[in-house]
Amino acid sequence: MISILLSCCGKTTVPTVKEGFIEVTGGSVWYKMIGIDKPGIPLLVLHGGPGAPHDYLESLEFLAKDRPVVFYDQLGCGKSDRPSDTLLWTVDRFVEELVQVRDAINLKDIHLLGQSWGSMLAVEYLLNKNPSGIHSLILSAPFLSTSRWVADQQYWISQLPENVQDTIRKYEGIGDYAAPAYQEAMNIFYAKHVCKMDPWPECLLRTFDKMGKEVYEYMFGPSEFTQTGTLKNRDLSESLHLIKIPVLFTCGEYDEARPESVRFFQHLIPGSEAYVFEGASHSHHLEKQEEYNRVVGEFLRKNDAILK
Repeated sequence: MISILLSCCGKTTVPTVKEGFIEVTGGSVWYKMIGIDKPGIPLLVLHGGPGAPHDYLESLEFLAKDRPVVFYDQLGCGKSDRPSDTLLWTVDRFVEELVQVRDAINLKDIHLLGQSWGSMLAVEYLLNKNPSGIHSLILSAPFLSTSRWVADQQYWISQLPENVQDTIRKYEGIGDYAAPAYQEAMNIFYAKHVCKMDPWPECLLRTFDKMGKEVYEYMFGPSEFTQTGTLKNRDLSESLHLIKIPVLFTCGEYDEARPESVRFFQHLIPGSEAYVFEGASHSHHLEKQEEYNRVVGEFLRKNDAILK
């Protein structure tokens, strides 16, 4: 156990931190637990991607004032091992990895937060493992249906200037995702729907620097707009009604996970809640940091009661 100075997206804190590596199927993954001396039920955070390490979610460290907050980099990205065996890049193995991480840290009672792809991982874990001790679930900017996700991106593309739309469609049509013109068009899209902050915060840039591109491309595809990976036909919509714990959905007004889709998912889980952050995008936890931490913090405290 060590006490160190951390800087997260411009905010400096001095939490009590424990970090290390956990052996999982296929290699070892890095984890960090912050606020381990706090009395609240721990929050376990699942990052997006697949392959986008936890760094961009470090603003959630603020929640460690009440409870332990646990991050880990999924296999294939960040500080974790990066094996080249594509047989490891399956939903089932990532679910098993989550089981192994939770067991290794002895997290008996937790709140679970999944952001983007992490929301699909969280729901798959709940549905396939039926785990005990889960007090609540937060699904931020949720990716729960590939077909709906792709449709949302096509809608946002249709709102871009025509020349940007034409560029995206041209290079996607010929499969040239490395073309400078295509990359420039993607950056225009990202500035509207991935993160509206200018410049992007250092923690988000760090995630892109440590991205597990092999995992992302194998499971999702070459871009946010073109889905060719193993998640191509994934859709959890018909199973969401099986979730019986408290659920909070969050998204930004201009999120890649459009508010219309988030409301659709919310209506499939009786009693669930949804919160839309005005003027924000996929990174609403960064763009509206204080508001996001307040909303999520209140939801967590409301559901800290001991399970029966």
